[in-house]
Amino acid sequence: MSVVLFHRELGGAGRPPLILLHGFLGSSRNWQVAGAGLADRFQVFALDLRNHGRSPPAEEMSYPAMMQDLVAWLDARNLARAHVLGHSMGGKVAMALACRHPERVARLTVVDIAPKEYPELAHRSEIAAMQELRLGDLRSRAEAELRLEARVADPAMRKFLASNLDRDDRGQWRWIVNLPVLARTLPDLVRSPLASGDRFTGPARFILGGKSRFVAPEDHALIRHHFPGAEIRVLETSGHNPHIEAREAFLRLVGTEA
Repeated sequence: MSVVLFHRELGGAGRPPLILLHGFLGSSRNWQVAGAGLADRFQVFALDLRNHGRSPPAEEMSYPAMMQDLVAWLDARNLARAHVLGHSMGGKVAMALACRHPERVARLTVVDIAPKEYPELAHRSEIAAMQELRLGDLRSRAEAELRLEARVADPAMRKFLASNLDRDDRGQWRWIVNLPVLARTLPDLVRSPLASGDRFTGPARFILGGKSRFVAPEDHALIRHHFPGAEIRVLETSGHNPHIEAREAFLRLVGTEA
């Protein structure tokens, strides 16, 4: 059963729709700056996928379920087709939609992910660190970052994880991601969302970070197996988050249709 996804509209009313999908442990918050930068070309919607951000929790966490949530969201807004852009896990959702419902995707943009399995990048240690963090006496996100330091070495990752903290109606800190479900479904989420026969022949662009370990040159053939017309662009100065680390170049690429 699909869930009703929360979204942020980031500007560009009346222009062609662009749907932004975040990665694992992310939310629509991650797209606010880049999304606003695309509003001169598109009507921009940033969505929270199930079990993330302000969208509802759900026991099922799979690519087919997230894809159906997206189809239901498009249907509820009478959007027959849209440019769909997904980063990391969101890119896998976007790939699944393009292959299974190509009539709904005017253009596909995938950011720093390939249609393959990622067992070595399963975020198990980050999930464990989040689950162990005591929230009852927590005073700030900055304090959360300090407490996470023993388990999470990368300062940028600690800040990213702490961005999933918010206060409830009583002022107590809480996670805005469904950690138990995400921990349980990680083995499914690291897999490819596509079957070997899945294809999308429409316009597609893969934007990769040159310093990222998520997509290697040998993965390009796999991308073109599923997306034969794909344009692959590498932003050499960026890691896994080109929309943050190389924002101006990223915005130019997304805003260019050809």
